[in-house]
Amino acid sequence: MTLPLVVGVDGSDASLLAVDWAVDEAARGDLPLRLVYASLWERYEGDVPSTGRKRPSERVLAEHIVASAAERAARRDPDVKVTTDIVPDDAVDALLREGNNAFALVTGERGRGELKGLLLGSVGLAVAARAHCPVIVVRGDKAGLAGTHGRVLFGVGDPAACGKAMYFAFREAEARGCTLDAVRAWRCPSYEGADHPALAANPVHEHEEQAAAQLAEMLRDAMAEHPDVRVHRAAVEGAARRILVDRSAAADLVIIGARRRHGHFGLQLGRVNHTLLHHAHCPVAVVPQLA
Repeated sequence: MTLPLVVGVDGSDASLLAVDWAVDEAARGDLPLRLVYASLWERYEGDVPSTGRKRPSERVLAEHIVASAAERAARRDPDVKVTTDIVPDDAVDALLREGNNAFALVTGERGRGELKGLLLGSVGLAVAARAHCPVIVVRGDKAGLAGTHGRVLFGVGDPAACGKAMYFAFREAEARGCTLDAVRAWRCPSYEGADHPALAANPVHEHEEQAAAQLAEMLRDAMAEHPDVRVHRAAVEGAARRILVDRSAAADLVIIGARRRHGHFGLQLGRVNHTLLHHAHCPVAVVPQLA
């Protein structure tokens, strides 16, 4: 059975952009699309005092939102199979549960009712930090959202955290027929300078060569399995979060791994993931690695 691409919808502009992006993604991967609206209306709707005016109930509003989102998806690509559901539950809990049987979860960067000044809404952040399947937060500038750069950016970090992310990145590049920009950041410790007796030759060059060798080794098996994917490898000096945010301006999707530790609750995101989710210029895919 092919797992669906699940999109959290709530009627906001951000969620509609997420639907558009997800339709294109589903078409590329030949995936079914599942649109989910979640709200705790059953707990509070009966407690709202009547004002004497007829107003749509939360259930009616939910039905309208999912129907409109489904119509939008059908107009964008009528060949993508779309199903919908309305879940009387907290949005984060509902999406995390959906993620147990999903190829990936897709959310907008902000939800209905959240402040426009927020860089990333609470639902998107919580789902990206806790889900056990890939989570794509649809954000960025027009070029990044439109996918016109022809590049997928993959941040190659800790080997223990990016195994699944690597194969996700190769799959994306292959499906899009674009270049995979695989980047590994490195830093030269401040105490290693030209005056260091053991490293008087060229410590910076040595660190760069080491990072490039690690990158090549980490990519070797995936490149062999996906020979048609054009891979551009880059070992770049600097902070990974700054490098990836800068490079995301020329990418259609940035992919990063995240470790999920069993028995740990709450948000499980590193500084690089957190920075990209708030500042990337294109959609961000967080791919978990269970530890």
